[in-house]
Amino acid sequence: MKTLEKNFSKKLVPSKAAQMVETIYGCKWSLTIYQLLSNGINRPGEMVRSVEGLTTKVLNQCLRKNIEFDILARVSYNEVPPRVEYEVTEFGRKFMRVLDELDKLQNEIDGHE
Repeated sequence: MKTLEKNFSKKLVPSKAAQMVETIYGCKWSLTIYQLLSNGINRPGEMVRSVEGLTTKVLNQCLRKNIEFDILARVSYNEVPPRVEYEVTEFGRKFMRVLDELDKLQNEIDGHE
């Protein structure tokens, strides 16, 4: 009689992806920034003016995290006065689809309570 061989190995948590989701989802302003960008608001000053409670310091920290994970890109223009804009990268669009799925999952959970 043949014994069944073990064909599966232990599933490991994707540590970089999990860290990215935790860091970005944990920043309470990231989702707001994505919403601003989708509405065409891509300059930092305009972002701060558009959202009550958002400060320049917090915005810059949040933008920096998103740039580190390659979700957003910083575009600098060589003008006087200097102009900086932010845009969603190709990877960022993929990542935002994951966040949309998490939102749908949360809505399902909330609906089944």
